[in-house]
Amino acid sequence: MHKVIVSPFLDGFLAVQPGNAAGIRLPESHYSELRSLTGTESPCPSWLVNAAREAWGLELEHESANGALLVREPSEYGFGRASWEINLGCNFACKHCYLGLKEFSGLSWGEKVTLLDIMRDAGVLWLQITGGEPTIDKHFQDAYRYAASLGMMLTISTNASRLWESSLLAMFEQYPAYRIVVSIYGASEASFDGLTQRRGAWKSFQRGMAAAREAGLPVRLNIVVTEDSAQEIDAMVAMAEDWGLKHHVYTNMTPTIYGGPESLLAQSSKHLRERTPFQGCNAGHTFFHADPHAKVSICKVGRDDQIDLMAEGIKGLRRLPGVADKLMLRTGGCSGCQLSGSCLVCRPLAKQFQEAKAPLHNYCQHGQPKKETVTA
Repeated sequence: MHKVIVSPFLDGFLAVQPGNAAGIRLPESHYSELRSLTGTESPCPSWLVNAAREAWGLELEHESANGALLVREPSEYGFGRASWEINLGCNFACKHCYLGLKEFSGLSWGEKVTLLDIMRDAGVLWLQITGGEPTIDKHFQDAYRYAASLGMMLTISTNASRLWESSLLAMFEQYPAYRIVVSIYGASEASFDGLTQRRGAWKSFQRGMAAAREAGLPVRLNIVVTEDSAQEIDAMVAMAEDWGLKHHVYTNMTPTIYGGPESLLAQSSKHLRERTPFQGCNAGHTFFHADPHAKVSICKVGRDDQIDLMAEGIKGLRRLPGVADKLMLRTGGCSGCQLSGSCLVCRPLAKQFQEAKAPLHNYCQHGQPKKETVTA
């Protein structure tokens, strides 16, 4: 297993260590030097030895370039990040899930390898593997290992229910994850099992989290606030703090990827947070999302005009920036809105809310209470 990944990233170059949040920016000359050492037994340059020692406490002084480094080739496509739903199947049935019907289906192992090769060749350095519940996919561990061998920094989104398994813990020890994002759905068995609609979900979550903490896995908690758990926000936050884990409180739900409103019914209306105005994003330009069948979209939300990578290959990604620009410019039901310049959501997300016939206050300033003005 390589100790350092050296890679082009967007408009620059990086050296990163698997499992470490710190990176080292490289000038092009240093990247070119390391690239020239690929496959050789030459020692790592002294400047890299010093930088790795300072950034990661990693000792490379007696390491050869071939033994320590994986140097990735430049890509003409310019994508730096991607997310991949390896499978929509899940062992929970959460009321708020934006995936709607979670069917077990997806690519064969050979097709998964092809997809990951395409991602590598497209320039993807950071890859998020999600689901459904990714750890229950029959190819998850093989896919994770293969992605790591290609020089990707891996984030896993999981419900933690399987993190106690010895084979998973051994895999994460051999191929450290950049981050493991775990969703928590309550601070008690009643609320947790109620939202997930699975008896025993709370116990499996606690078992997985205990194993993850003991193994020192890089876990971050997403605290999901719904009607089932709204009264337990403080308790969930306290749990994260007691565990010493970074956390994010998530209150605003979205419609399903099919434009269905059922996920919004679990939302706690008292805890909705005002969104900040949408200022644009890099979806479709430097980032893309792949579903379980390698149908690529600009992101998890904007799934219109998907590109079938199994049919088109990597060249299909050339069309993605144009798709992104078209989706972001679409006005749909918001045509002529005078508040479009300060809209709180992107166009694809607004379309989902509109298709779900969601109340305006969920996503639109027109649905917000009017602020009273006081005149002297």
